[in-house]
Amino acid sequence: MLTVLNRVYAAGAVLAALCMILIALLTLVQIIGRLLGMLIIDAGEFAGFAMAGSIFFALAHTLRTGGHIRVNLLITRFREPVRRLIEIWCLGLAIVLSGMFAIFSVRMVIDSYTFNDISTGMMPVPLWIPQSTMAAGAILFLIALIHEFVLVLRGEQAGYMTGESSEEFTE
Repeated sequence: MLTVLNRVYAAGAVLAALCMILIALLTLVQIIGRLLGMLIIDAGEFAGFAMAGSIFFALAHTLRTGGHIRVNLLITRFREPVRRLIEIWCLGLAIVLSGMFAIFSVRMVIDSYTFNDISTGMMPVPLWIPQSTMAAGAILFLIALIHEFVLVLRGEQAGYMTGESSEEFTE
């Protein structure tokens, strides 16, 4: 099961990387177009859509590999089991907040689809399409948080601690 989840997180990172490549290509096309005196319609808007995708698709993988910034000033002052309880509380709060965001994102996609919301650029794009990347990334992040929560509850080391100093968490 863990291997499957890790592959899903890695797939999210690959999608984020593809979105970043798309941003670079759109920017390059705009630059070349300007040099040639051509207007590239809505390249900036599509780059913005890709930027949202790159951010949200990368969240879960970044969490699992310890890439998110964590402020450990308070938690490192405590010894086990208090440190573990604080970690569980923090993960629980993150699950609640991320769950609310994931629900909001999915509802926004459904509303955009239902009401046929269209982007305001020269090329009309149904907004549910780029919004789906945010919703999918938010759901994937929620799954990763739940995964970390279960690991910490079982007494195992959370995946995000691999990017931190091991001596802070071993006593």
